Amino acid sequence: QVQVVESGGGLVQAGGSLRLSCKASGRTFSSYAMGWFRQAPGKEREFVATTTWSRGSTYLGDLADSVKGRFTISRDNAKNTIYLQMNSLKPEDTAVYYCAAGSILSTVSARTVNSYAYWGQGTQVTVSS
Repeated sequence: QVQVVESGGGLVQAGGSLRLSCKASGRTFSSYAMGWFRQAPGKEREFVATTTWSRGSTYLGDLADSVKGRFTISRDNAKNTIYLQMNSLKPEDTAVYYCAAGSILSTVSARTVNSYAYWGQGTQVTVSS
């Protein structure tokens, strides 16, 4: 069983920055794909960013088009933690942000909510205009 816990959400003005953290339990963290998704009121949960393991012990990062150039995903396997650095935030980024973990090898599959077996409780990000 893997437990996933997010932190770092809050209220920020448009143009500001936040960094979300996600810590996962489990000794196989380094082999898991880790993803960030978000869900705004009345909308479906959507892909934001993911980091998946690739050959040669490297990781591939992938970002949704709506956040490219503004958000960065990174991971620290020694701490079983991934991060989502969010810059130039916009009001439309307001949502509950969820971290997820799963045994996923395809970057395409890693964009899909149903590919992930483990989810955190979510952290609220509110961007005021």
